[in-house]
Amino acid sequence: MSDNKTLLLTGASRGIGHATVKHFHAAGWKIFTASRQSWVEDCPWAEGLLNHIHLDLEDIPALQDNLPMIRERLGGQLHALVNNAGVSPKGDDGARLGVRETDYATWLKVFNVNLFSTAILANGLFDELRTAQGSIINVTSIAGSRVHPFAGVAYATSKAGLSALTREMAHDFGKFGIRVNAIAPGEIDTSILSPGTQDIVDHTVPMKRLGKPEEVASLIYFLCTHGASYVNGAEIHVNGGQHV
Repeated sequence: MSDNKTLLLTGASRGIGHATVKHFHAAGWKIFTASRQSWVEDCPWAEGLLNHIHLDLEDIPALQDNLPMIRERLGGQLHALVNNAGVSPKGDDGARLGVRETDYATWLKVFNVNLFSTAILANGLFDELRTAQGSIINVTSIAGSRVHPFAGVAYATSKAGLSALTREMAHDFGKFGIRVNAIAPGEIDTSILSPGTQDIVDHTVPMKRLGKPEEVASLIYFLCTHGASYVNGAEIHVNGGQHV
């Protein structure tokens, strides 16, 4: 087995995922990324394309079929699994989709990507995580604990479910030396911000600014290191105080 620590991160192509990959790479980790998109060329390290796995988390049967390939690529150990992939469908002009605007197909797509695939990946890669005494980080959201003006009902309830799944996995996996935690970002400065976000920042965020992707990435990294070796089952807010 390689002496390098190994990270598998879903949803690596932009925003928080992109910043997280860069942070772990700078720390010398071997990185595998998985997303629906092809490799993003502005992450230019040599092994980036080689270690990218094309994976559509909406397609649960295909995810299950791909688990043996992923395990083979990892080579027997996984020190960190970061479940960052997520979808948040919008209506016309970016409108929030409430219960009355959300059909079953939308519910199923969002829950497959944001929740069910997370459990399937963690279970499917359990042996590799146990071998490495690894960590799982689930990226939830402030929308999982309060109604958000832009995040729709399927997204919000899937993130609330992911918070519960984090607790359940922390309970189930802890005795095997695998820690499971979540981070819940608020308004982070990424390309997917909705119009009107600045108004939210001005009125609900005590620090009066957007968060930076690196401010989330650095916490994810810390939770995967020895400094957080007794942190298990936590969900940490990264939102400038927006939740208070």
